[in-house]
Amino acid sequence: MYFLDDLKQKIKVALNLEKANFSYPPETTLGDLSLAVFELASQEKKSPAILATELATRLSQDLSLKEYFQTVKAVGPYLNFFLQPEYLATALINEVKNAKDSYGQNTNGQNQRVMIEYSNGNTHKEYHVGHLRNISYGDAINRLLTANGYAAIPVSYINDFGIHVAKTLWEWQNNPEFQASSENRGYLLGKCYVAATQALEKEPEKKEVVGQIMKEIESRQGASYELWQKTRAWSIKYFAQIYKELGVKFTHIFYENEMIDAGLKLVEELKEKKVLVKSEGAIIADLDQFGLGVLPIIRSDGTALYPVGDLALALTKFQQYGLDESIYVVDVRQSLYFKQLFKILELMGDTRLRLQLAYDFVTLPEGMMSSRTGNVITYEELKEKIQEKLSQETKKRHLDWTKSRIAMVADSLTASTIKFELLKVSAEKIITFNIEEALKFDGYTACYLQYGYARLKSIIRKEAWAWSKPPVDLKVLKEPKERELLMKVAKYPEIIALAGQKFNPSEVTRYLFELTQLFNDYYHEINILKAEPALRHARLALIKAIAQVLANGFKVLGLKILEEM
Repeated sequence: MYFLDDLKQKIKVALNLEKANFSYPPETTLGDLSLAVFELASQEKKSPAILATELATRLSQDLSLKEYFQTVKAVGPYLNFFLQPEYLATALINEVKNAKDSYGQNTNGQNQRVMIEYSNGNTHKEYHVGHLRNISYGDAINRLLTANGYAAIPVSYINDFGIHVAKTLWEWQNNPEFQASSENRGYLLGKCYVAATQALEKEPEKKEVVGQIMKEIESRQGASYELWQKTRAWSIKYFAQIYKELGVKFTHIFYENEMIDAGLKLVEELKEKKVLVKSEGAIIADLDQFGLGVLPIIRSDGTALYPVGDLALALTKFQQYGLDESIYVVDVRQSLYFKQLFKILELMGDTRLRLQLAYDFVTLPEGMMSSRTGNVITYEELKEKIQEKLSQETKKRHLDWTKSRIAMVADSLTASTIKFELLKVSAEKIITFNIEEALKFDGYTACYLQYGYARLKSIIRKEAWAWSKPPVDLKVLKEPKERELLMKVAKYPEIIALAGQKFNPSEVTRYLFELTQLFNDYYHEINILKAEPALRHARLALIKAIAQVLANGFKVLGLKILEEM
């Protein structure tokens, strides 16, 4: 039980309450903790304000609470609690010191096995900003669930067997410009796919040839299948490079081609059960009676559509991993599709717990601006723009640094900047990715947070002082800003629990930003290293606690941690 949870429990015991509605006053001058007495007043048939006054008097005289609370005041229908400064500093900083990297984590999930499927890219296609939101959000959800005591299992499902592959191979075979290029082959395939799409719009009669290539790939023999094997390997290698750069790891990566055979067998079973039916030569799921329209499963030419693999995978996950729940992180435009998919599974008698987490679009200030690919901003383009600006900024700040050191910091900041910008907005909102705003060192950005953390570590290095060095009298931390910082640190475990419950990493980004702001104000107003020894050591202990919380929060968001920048 964390510091604030323990205090709330003590109040509930003192008042003999099973439930209590706690909140925090907007300023520490009004109190550190607040309790609304509306429900209790209703039970006792008293005015809330009168009852609050009575309870404040009683609790102020309760000797069992004297160690924890300086005073208890009635403010209208609320009880406001003021913590003993000595207890706040000593108990909280020691709690962070002892918990270290695990501070903020809890066991709410009771080790339930939850699989999170995200980063469902397509081989032979470009990796763009929409994919980046998916992978950033999915990775943060995985880390949040782990922090909340779930046995989280992150997986990816790569579509490597669809008609998009056949289009790309068709263009590759007919355009020597791509075969002769020296660019990264995985990245090049994305450009090839776009060229194929544009060419097929001008020559729609060629779609029949593309269909034949698709059939040859599905037959797993012939020249097209061999080319598919070679080019697929390029895409997978490219994806692995992106995952490494962003610090993302998967327990397992599923591929559509591995699911097709089981999926086709399942289709036959579902046809026998009348869950799927034939319609104009195709096989469909007619879900009109459920308000979900019609979902095509097999094309009229016999080639499989996405649901074939997705249905097989939905069953495979539970069979292979013994899951309690399966979570899908998907673009909001796929919301109907997953409702249809879940309904088909329900109709076949599978009602195991599945959840879809949808996120909205990513745009740029100019809208969905054109790029070298013709219709999106790719990961490579975005990375290069951010990396270039951060390299210049780092070089300006550190003229004595080597090129490799500048590059390391710029690379780490680039990954953190991309992730932070895509996490600081809740999933249901559209993101406008403004590179100039994202790279500011004085705003709601990764650069601002990382710079704040680096400043904390710089202070700690200058003193060369350790947690364990005695004696440290934490009772001397009595400045109002120290109280603010201590209360903010105390709220971190609640933020992790709330963000996990809401599947909302932006709760963590906002908290870390506010904590960094409080620290920066403190740094500019309070003398830390020049204070007398007892006070200096106490303030350094506070600084270490703040740094620990920031580092823990960065890990939950999947941000890289920089000691210097």
